[in-house]
Amino acid sequence: MSAPGRARKVLALVGLLLAAGPVAAPAQELLSDAKPVTAAIRPIERFATGSDAIRFGALTYLGGLEIAAANRDIGGLSGLVSLDSGTRLLAATDNGLWVAATVEQDADGTPLSLRDMRYAPMIDEAGRRLRDGWANDTEALTLGTEAGRPVLYVSVERVNRIYRYPWPLASGTEPMLGDVATPDGIRDLRGTKGMEALAAAPEDSPLAGALIAIAERGASDSHDLPGFILGGPTPGSFTVARSDRYDATDAAFLPDGDLLLLERRFNLRDWVGMRLRRFAATEIRPGARLVGTVVMEAGHGHQIDNMEGLAVHQDAEGRTVLTLISDDNRSILQRTLLLRFRLEQ
Repeated sequence: MSAPGRARKVLALVGLLLAAGPVAAPAQELLSDAKPVTAAIRPIERFATGSDAIRFGALTYLGGLEIAAANRDIGGLSGLVSLDSGTRLLAATDNGLWVAATVEQDADGTPLSLRDMRYAPMIDEAGRRLRDGWANDTEALTLGTEAGRPVLYVSVERVNRIYRYPWPLASGTEPMLGDVATPDGIRDLRGTKGMEALAAAPEDSPLAGALIAIAERGASDSHDLPGFILGGPTPGSFTVARSDRYDATDAAFLPDGDLLLLERRFNLRDWVGMRLRRFAATEIRPGARLVGTVVMEAGHGHQIDNMEGLAVHQDAEGRTVLTLISDDNRSILQRTLLLRFRLEQ
């Protein structure tokens, strides 16, 4: 479909009631007891302002969506999981909510719109809403396994914990399974600059299913970012070189076992920036200082905001697709964006 054709199709859906009712899911049911969300969806045809370019570093821009939800609680999207070849997504807000939606997309993965968007509160071990307590600054999501069973992990800033949830979240009312045991180094991270990025390594990678957690910032602005390997054959800690005033916001493993780190810059000096770095799987080990390779960098001349969520999936042809989402901080001055890129090997 041509770009104008996509635009006409998506603009016809602006103001759509996204959760008109449950639909048949290609895999497990997801958040069946959740509440619907009304939102306006606007396509983002061009990533670079005033340019038709689609190649940015090692990435090809597929398309994006601007999401304006009527319910302001649905802002603050920080964690993301891409499911079923990119046709469904699960996100986490930074105040303890699950958000799910179906992605209408072209054959190449270009997002056209969202439908059946819905939300549910995260539930703690005692059956209470997580957002009613104080340990609810949920920031990142990743799917991993424990004893051969899938588990959904959620990183939590300020308290620097990792929650465990059963998978799939069929109803959205499933209570937390508990915490991941973490070393003192994680508990001692800075409160509002603590554990931010979280990713589960592939089982067949050198890290053999270990969890990787990376702090938003170090002990000071000049320190490197603390990183941790939890579980797997080589548990321990490492650091990620901090540069150009970027902070870590999320991470995801590629199919080959390499790690992608999403970084965000948001300050008066630089205004807004986004960067993706890639680290070889064999480099992630205790005591290492990771520098990595920049995959792509974007600034105020691009369609970005406070980019905080990263997910990776493979399409029907085996190509690697990245989905990124922004945290609007529930501010009228910011936007919730969903962006799609294809990684070119």
